[in-house]
Amino acid sequence: MKTYSATPTDVEKKWYVVDAEDLVLGRLASIVAMRLRGKHKPMFTPHIDCGDNIVVINAEKVKLTGRKLEQKTYYWHTGHPGGIKERKAGQILGGAHPERVIQKAVERMISRNPLGRQQMKKLHVYAGTEHPHTAQQPEVLDIASMNPKNKRSA
Repeated sequence: MKTYSATPTDVEKKWYVVDAEDLVLGRLASIVAMRLRGKHKPMFTPHIDCGDNIVVINAEKVKLTGRKLEQKTYYWHTGHPGGIKERKAGQILGGAHPERVIQKAVERMISRNPLGRQQMKKLHVYAGTEHPHTAQQPEVLDIASMNPKNKRSA
């Protein structure tokens, strides 16, 4: 028996919408990364983009456990000497672009190569409840019901 290897024409990509309200960030990111990669499908092939398109709404309402809101720090460098900058997760979630917290969490779970960049293009994160992908008729992916630990109410 030969090992099955999917080709790009074999892959059927679906659209899913995820409501991030009260979901734990890391658990949400790991499930989204798995779906973007296509590892939930029986026809998964590591060198082919088998994943689905994911739309995440209510990104500003995602929860972090413990004291991560005050302690989790995101660093970047401006390129100038002494140009290291930092921002706390709470500042980003309360700022103008709260969707970047989810984007970074998922991006750091996807491989850093051309295939990973192709998979990240299928992630669409929005701060509010509105999104422009209703024409694709996305199915609802209920991450909160998969495990009781995925949702935080407090």
